[in-house]
Amino acid sequence: MALLDWISLESGLRLEGEGVILRPPRASDFAAWRDLRTASRDFLQPWEPTWPADDLSRAAYRRRLMAYGRDRELGLAYAFFVFRKKDEALTGGITLSNIRRGVAQMGSVGYWCGQPFARQGLTVAAVRTLTLFSFRTLGLHRLEAACIPQNQASRTLLQRAGFEEEGYAKAYLKINGDWRDHVLFGLVSPFRSLEGPDLGVSV
Repeated sequence: MALLDWISLESGLRLEGEGVILRPPRASDFAAWRDLRTASRDFLQPWEPTWPADDLSRAAYRRRLMAYGRDRELGLAYAFFVFRKKDEALTGGITLSNIRRGVAQMGSVGYWCGQPFARQGLTVAAVRTLTLFSFRTLGLHRLEAACIPQNQASRTLLQRAGFEEEGYAKAYLKINGDWRDHVLFGLVSPFRSLEGPDLGVSV
């Protein structure tokens, strides 16, 4: 049975961490997502790829959901929204992407947090929760992440989540219209004995 049959939007995939809940985005989340991204535009844009003109439209959101579903079905990525556990407010998003199997068994972590919820420990809790899901449930061996050198908040967050700084990549990603250098981080699974997905583990 394919991994998607076990872990899917329809199966009610839900990850709980310290003060946060992670679950795949739904169509019904559109308004909350749009409002949070709109209110946080100036806060987020310096650290993200350029937003398309229709980025916050319902049509663009539907395309996002379709892309998330395709990637999930192919086992290439898992996208989650992050909710504050105490009131289920949408606080941001986190994605495990570029999953490579075979001899690599690794993936990349990316995240964003709405400005009203920044520096409250919610995103670091989300990263820790996704890390457990990646290692224990998906059986990955290694995670990678990267951030712009000037983004000290993100560098500190990754270090708090257990990632180690590993290197520096010139002109690594096109962010806000410019090719930007990035600091590279990595984290190796402590569950070395796992050889594949452990679908019996509850996260």
